[in-house]
Amino acid sequence: MTLVKICGNRTPEDVLAAAAAGADFVGMVFAASKRRVEIADAQAMVQALGTPLAERRVDVPTISPELREDLDAWFEHGADLIEAYLEAKRPLTVGIFADQPIDEVNAIADATGIDIVQLSGDETWEDALRVNRPVFQVVHISPLDAPADVFELVEPGFAEALMLDSAHGPFRGGSGVTFDWSVARETADRLPIVLAGGLSPENVEEAVRSVAPWVVDVSSGTETDGKKDHARVRAFIDAVRAADAALATEAEV
Repeated sequence: MTLVKICGNRTPEDVLAAAAAGADFVGMVFAASKRRVEIADAQAMVQALGTPLAERRVDVPTISPELREDLDAWFEHGADLIEAYLEAKRPLTVGIFADQPIDEVNAIADATGIDIVQLSGDETWEDALRVNRPVFQVVHISPLDAPADVFELVEPGFAEALMLDSAHGPFRGGSGVTFDWSVARETADRLPIVLAGGLSPENVEEAVRSVAPWVVDVSSGTETDGKKDHARVRAFIDAVRAADAALATEAEV
């Protein structure tokens, strides 16, 4: 089943609506953005969803030194780890950061109680090791990127998960612009990926069928007039589930 991340939430009502609709992750933005939230707002959203992951007992898969050298095995392990966290808490809260000092990232993570950190700027893979939470690391895809280029940019042993998002001018996500899904498909054939960039209730079913991502991520596609639209959140998740059901039926034939 494709996992779903609803990003750009700004109120407890937003995250509770996403949780009720079946979201696996809810994101809140701490990077420079029109969707940026203050620490108090994030605390309220985290508290609305109950006990943070750090305060729950989680049985996690063990890691061996060899995993840190094997690209495929490392990100498979990362997906297993995140899914173990989801067994303990659903949805998980994700804080989105871009080009901020890692000390600041950790301080905000501790103050708010978020479960996962998403690094969406030009952070290095090594930066992920300095974050005191599991990390989703974003690679931005431009129209000039070929599938092989993605693997040249990705390194094992650092972030737990890889997100592919569109590179669109100055925007670091939330631009509402898609990228070439064939690039994402070639990557998803090898690695569990989080697919972002221009997804909406209108196109996510096609994205799931075309790319087969581990997670789909949406922000602007579930907004109306710049605010989170809970009906569009439900429509987005319903479309993902419809794609999953169709793929399962096709696999049985």
